[in-house]
Amino acid sequence: MSVSTEQKQWIKATIPALEQGGEALTTHFYKLMFSKYPVTATFFNPAHQQKGTQPRALANAVLAYAKHIDNPAVLMNAVTLIVNKHVALGVKAEHYPIVGECLLQAMKEVLGAAATPEIIDAWAAAYGQLADILINAEANLYAKQAMSTGGWEGQRAFTIAEKEQESELVTSFYLKPLDGKEIMAFKPGQYITLHLNVNGTTVMRNYSLSDAPNGQHYRISVKREEGGVVSNHLHKHLAVGDTVQLSPPCGEFVLD
Repeated sequence: MSVSTEQKQWIKATIPALEQGGEALTTHFYKLMFSKYPVTATFFNPAHQQKGTQPRALANAVLAYAKHIDNPAVLMNAVTLIVNKHVALGVKAEHYPIVGECLLQAMKEVLGAAATPEIIDAWAAAYGQLADILINAEANLYAKQAMSTGGWEGQRAFTIAEKEQESELVTSFYLKPLDGKEIMAFKPGQYITLHLNVNGTTVMRNYSLSDAPNGQHYRISVKREEGGVVSNHLHKHLAVGDTVQLSPPCGEFVLD
């Protein structure tokens, strides 16, 4: 999907409103999306919602996209980060229409009369363009992971082979594949995503890999955070022999 020259001008016209009220817009967007499509909440850390860091990050991203609508290539570093996060969490093409629908509805409800039909149409086109970029990049990364030696797509069962207390707050977990087959390598700085059921709720968390690739196991070293739902669950309730689901290693913050 392309964005016309006229639509780009409408996008730019919303920059002042986004600078002043972007965070209010994205906060409303998340509330709206979680209400209409509760399953989407699984992809987000509730703590980031409560602290406001997630709405703030999205507001900054939307503003940056508006400012660089003439040359989206400037944002490729940010796009790479988003693609890795999305693939780690299992975001797929079918999720994008949900986000687009709720984002445009939030714009109408928060911006009010300022959200003219021309502006909504322009943002619909801009979102479609960005969604196409992300969907294609994510499909390529999914395929790359699946075709890598020891790689896979989606979730794979791992067993907690060892649980080692490093300090009063930090415990390392050694994770081996349940099928006993090889696992894919990773780069320093990358992370894996744990998919867990905590008190009947599906949660996902990213944890940095804390040792060198060896083809046999992954290690994560988890700090127990006060009030941290997942970190406390890992420390207190998961034991050697328990099974967890993992997504393949992801992450763009690696050594060059």
